[in-house]
Amino acid sequence: MAIFYTRQPCNLREVILRDKPEEMLIASAKATVPVLVLGNGAVIDESLEIMHWVLAHNDPESWLASPANSDQLIKENDGPFKHHLDRYKYGTRYQGEDPGFHRTQGEAFVRKLNDILSQTPFLTGNNITLADIAIFPFIRQFANTDRQWFDSLNTPFLHKWLTHHLESQLFQKVMHKYPQWKKGDEDVPFVV
Repeated sequence: MAIFYTRQPCNLREVILRDKPEEMLIASAKATVPVLVLGNGAVIDESLEIMHWVLAHNDPESWLASPANSDQLIKENDGPFKHHLDRYKYGTRYQGEDPGFHRTQGEAFVRKLNDILSQTPFLTGNNITLADIAIFPFIRQFANTDRQWFDSLNTPFLHKWLTHHLESQLFQKVMHKYPQWKKGDEDVPFVV
């Protein structure tokens, strides 16, 4: 979403993680997505670092001008919440872990966000900032793991915030399905 928002031109290579191309593994030993390979050969393979890189080049609505609590929310999302999200969403991958326990732990963060959103329409105030865009995909995953249960939560402000992002033009434009990239395929421009 940040790449599209900043209009940073790049080519997209859609990867299926169970069938990773050699070129991806050469670019990033982490073997996870996203991976941004810059023109000079440098590699950025962390979502938040990619967001910071593109926003440093173009930030028309000042997403980076976030209050101090923005960094703390993102750290909590990327650390403890993601830990619990992974064990809730992919419970079978974590032997001996109780997905229900991790859902409950993740719910605490969801409720914290709901409390914040009861005061302002977005996580750090009246405008979308980096915190909203960095956290939204994880809340979407959490919600979609068991949508019926999630929809039953008494978190109306978070639900409104999530719906706003899901229905936004930005999200709709970036969620286009692309075919899996294979060596020899033509580059697919992501931002036109």
